[in-house]
Amino acid sequence: MTQYHFVAASETFLTVEEPLDEVLRERVRNYGEQGKEIDFGLVKRPAFLNAPELKAIADQVPQPAAAVVSTDAKFIEFMKLRLEFVAKGSFEAPSASIPDALASAA
Repeated sequence: MTQYHFVAASETFLTVEEPLDEVLRERVRNYGEQGKEIDFGLVKRPAFLNAPELKAIADQVPQPAAAVVSTDAKFIEFMKLRLEFVAKGSFEAPSASIPDALASAA
């Protein structure tokens, strides 16, 4: 199993109100320059928030939700500080309750 870290908020907040696309584009450019594989993604209506072990975090996130998911804990910590009004958590996948870390519930 792989450890995933995430920040989650309302889909409107992450995709409309915050300049998230700018941050993610810069991260993609930086990874390209370093020859590093992309280890993050934006998931609209993330299915992992339906997992029982994430209920306490999911209850804090307005619906419909969106999340930035990564295997890099430091990047997610940066996103939490940058975006401020987001919930932060982590999980392991694949598991019985989260078969696909990047799946959408939509």
